[in-house]
Amino acid sequence: MISADAIRGHIDLIVLSLLSTSPSYAYELAKTITEIGGYTIKQTTLYSALKRLEAAALVASYAGTSGSGKPRTYYRLTDGGAAHLSDKLSEWEDTKALIDRFAARATTL
Repeated sequence: MISADAIRGHIDLIVLSLLSTSPSYAYELAKTITEIGGYTIKQTTLYSALKRLEAAALVASYAGTSGSGKPRTYYRLTDGGAAHLSDKLSEWEDTKALIDRFAARATTL
């Protein structure tokens, strides 16, 4: 199980990557995170991330209607958000490579 502390620094990357495929609303994002990652994100954590990303102009919100007909606030990736996502994905690959090097050393002990 992944701790909240371990995932905290990567919530923005997760949200931006999901929004890169299509606009979505918070409940749908939370559901997708659980389905794909097996991680249950707290609603307050998700909403804080969405507001932070919107304040940074990485995502934009708009009013829409869900498939069930309920009004929803949808979020979409902005051009700046797409560029930021690309940078963050590159940073993630570097981070993962660094951790893998140390993990590999630990398994040989």
